Amino acid sequence: MRALAGPLAAAGERTRTLPAWWPLAALTLLAAALRLSTLHLQSFWYDEAFTPVHVLRPSLAATMRAVSRTENSPPLWYLLEWVDYRILGSGEIALRLPSALAGIATVPVAWEIARLAAGRRAAIAAAALVAVNPLFVWYSQEARDYGLFVLTGSLAVLCFMRLRERPDAGRVGLFALVGVLTLATHYFAVFLLVAMVLWLLAERATRRLCLPAPVAIGAAGLALLPLISAQGGHGTQWIGRWPLSERLQAIPQYYLTGSSGAPLGHGVELLLALPVLAAAGLGLWHMFELPSSRPAWGSEAPARVSAGALAAIAAAGVLVPLAMAVLGADYLAPRNLVAAMIPVTVLVAVLGSWPRTGAAGTVALILAAVGSLAITIDVDLSPRLQRGNWRGLARIVSAVPGPAAVTTVELGAAPLEYYVDGLRYLQSGSVVDVREILETGYRPLRASAGEPPAPGFHLLERRETDGLFVYRFAAASARPVSESELRRHVITPAHPEVLVPAGVTAAR
Repeated sequence: MRALAGPLAAAGERTRTLPAWWPLAALTLLAAALRLSTLHLQSFWYDEAFTPVHVLRPSLAATMRAVSRTENSPPLWYLLEWVDYRILGSGEIALRLPSALAGIATVPVAWEIARLAAGRRAAIAAAALVAVNPLFVWYSQEARDYGLFVLTGSLAVLCFMRLRERPDAGRVGLFALVGVLTLATHYFAVFLLVAMVLWLLAERATRRLCLPAPVAIGAAGLALLPLISAQGGHGTQWIGRWPLSERLQAIPQYYLTGSSGAPLGHGVELLLALPVLAAAGLGLWHMFELPSSRPAWGSEAPARVSAGALAAIAAAGVLVPLAMAVLGADYLAPRNLVAAMIPVTVLVAVLGSWPRTGAAGTVALILAAVGSLAITIDVDLSPRLQRGNWRGLARIVSAVPGPAAVTTVELGAAPLEYYVDGLRYLQSGSVVDVREILETGYRPLRASAGEPPAPGFHLLERRETDGLFVYRFAAASARPVSESELRRHVITPAHPEVLVPAGVTAAR
């Protein structure tokens, strides 16, 4: 019996011990809960609605032609969306599901990047920060290519780290394949990939072996040039109209409080920045202590090099687009930098968990994660932090009886077309007979909002839904109104669009 007691006690102890991977499982489940439970909460905004309304078609060839004519992104995301659309339909949840799954999958990828860089403590911190970060959650719930870009960019970094860890032909091929997929997801991937390729070429252990990778990625880039030429920068004009100084201020705001965090103000942004800066500062302090006071200096050298590689990748992903913007090739938008925020996040986790940061580093990382989680939950609870409620506005428009014309801002045309059956553009120079005119938009409103848009019409009601407005004008009977007349009178000082129901006959 005494001989059996020892092994039985050890077995019982093992059954009571959680497996080593339980933190990763818990954080991945948390990421899934944050992304999937509210996937339907917000309505589509312009870019999301534009895809099912103007891009997705029953045939893949027609969809790809629409991508070349109307979009400004590589084709991989639209290929996945087309498959998703053909299987699950064009509903909000269906079209957002690929982004949500990509966002969930990014958590274990960030875990593994940090583990390779600095060990298990850094891996837990990185996975936690990625799981709850409001920016990553936001793009995991948007039917656009940014969530996939975050995942493919993260996978490229992971393949890069594994290739550095143990160079072999198989890992070179995997890095090349993931690099091609990343470039086929978003054009800004080139900045991250160039930094990784240059690092591999600079290291003696990987210099010769990795040569096929830049060749394959470069060939993929050349293959995309005809598509880039055909797209011609569609939909990027707004970037140049946004002052560069404001965009630079928006980059840390996006990272800390999310794409919609501006209404929270700089005070909340600073509150979120403090633990992040504290974690990074503590790690840097201990990383660069003098060797005489650091008996573990030599053992930490690989982690220091990995941290340097992550910093170089993140810097290339942000600073190179900034330099190009200064030189005149201005495509610098904060959301285009979203994949570069993964190496930034992993680097913060590595520094905050650096040896001898101790409890101070752990507390700083916990505060950063808790603050991010609070912002993410606040987005779900506060309409002011959400996308415009075009779904609610569409219900008001759909409830109007009789023939009506709808004027809206450009960013509202696609959502209204998506949510209101049969709504279509009114061609330039057309005249329609309508009994009602609905003017829709958002703040700031023109001083003339509420004034009749045409003779014979009067203001019937004014309604608001989560910051979106509808001014409803009615006439005693159907009256002819020209498209130019409708376009001149809108309630929001932005590019106007005119929509009419399919049953309304337009004359030239």
